[in-house]
Amino acid sequence: MSNQLSVDHERPVTVVIVGAGHRSLIYASFAKMHPDQMKIVGVVDPDVERRALTKERFDLLDEGCFSDIEELINKPKIADAVINGTMDHLHVSTSIPLLRAGYDIMLEKPIGINVDEVFNLYEEAKRLGRKVMICHVLRYAPFYASIRQKIADGVIGDIVSLTTSENVTYHHMAMAYVRGKWGRLDKGGSSMLMAKSCHDLDVLAWMKGDVQPVKVSSFGGLQQFRPEKAPSGAGTRCLVDCSIEDNCPYSARKHYIEQRLWSEYVTYNTHLGVTISDEELAESLRTDSPYGRCVWRCDNDVVDHQTVIMEFADGSSGTHVMTGGTAKPGRSIHIVGTKGEIQGEMEEGSYVIRHPDTRKGHIYSEQQIEVGVSGDLHGGGDLLLAADFVKVLKGAVPSISSTSLEKSLHGHLIGFAADQSRQEQRTVEIKRV
Repeated sequence: MSNQLSVDHERPVTVVIVGAGHRSLIYASFAKMHPDQMKIVGVVDPDVERRALTKERFDLLDEGCFSDIEELINKPKIADAVINGTMDHLHVSTSIPLLRAGYDIMLEKPIGINVDEVFNLYEEAKRLGRKVMICHVLRYAPFYASIRQKIADGVIGDIVSLTTSENVTYHHMAMAYVRGKWGRLDKGGSSMLMAKSCHDLDVLAWMKGDVQPVKVSSFGGLQQFRPEKAPSGAGTRCLVDCSIEDNCPYSARKHYIEQRLWSEYVTYNTHLGVTISDEELAESLRTDSPYGRCVWRCDNDVVDHQTVIMEFADGSSGTHVMTGGTAKPGRSIHIVGTKGEIQGEMEEGSYVIRHPDTRKGHIYSEQQIEVGVSGDLHGGGDLLLAADFVKVLKGAVPSISSTSLEKSLHGHLIGFAADQSRQEQRTVEIKRV
């Protein structure tokens, strides 16, 4: 049987979930909301319970459930595409065989963990003529999509400088980048900059359109979450030997039991409906859970703050500041052009456009633009990306937010160069695409 399975415009796009983790299931939930547009027909995951729960959620047949991608690709093609939500270091090694088997891909960010991997995937997708869409969901958030359209419409002229920031809250920082999967480079596969802020670097590159970044400098490090920074009385586990746990802002009890923060990561398969009692969770945090460890006595080695400065081919510049451990989360942007400027914070659901105003008694005019914003961490972009993926597979013209692989390279190249710059303490030139 041929590996080509054409997309019928009258039927839903069929999809296999590869890696049934939290992010994959968010994108796959689009099929539940819009069954006429997307249908989940398979799952690939090495975990028996996770496969069974995914099978139940999407009413899958036994023959659509696989323990690894080899089982999937050794069978005739069963779907139009896959949602690849594997861990960062597996993205490229799993995606290339899937492309060769005839599947288009929605790929969780980052594309890969180094420049060579990313270009290998790019060249293979181009050779095979496959569609690969990267999950840079911020492009689809109404806040950023609206700003990008204003830039395209020339509202502030040519961009001179761009500044973005991302504040990662203390509880998010502790869960993901200290105690959790992305706390160590050798476990998560990606630096904190690439795991967390490749969205923001992508936004910077996207705002510049076809103008490529050419050089990058970066500074940062691991300043807070180190053993020598532990306060007096801190133990090794919050619920075992810590005398300051009652007043510690990083208490595992407060975060994961009392407030149930990040339960989809801290407790296994919660995102698939598994429940755990407070008593069971407390026992796990006391014993084997990495999330029960003191944040100052973990094995983390990724940065907790980093600043990236870049220059583009037209001489304009950009800056991104990522800071972990903040009280309030938030993403902000400030773009200055030759005719005006745009400034806003995504979580506020609005931004302002300013223009010089030389009328007597004025300095500038200001217009506030209201945009839709949701309570999720990506400003409502997750399911809008899934919707666009379906449209692209059915032959529609890609939207201005399109995150096709070839349009998602520049942000990654900025990030890889930034990490190299920080480590080598020098300005790094970026490979031209």
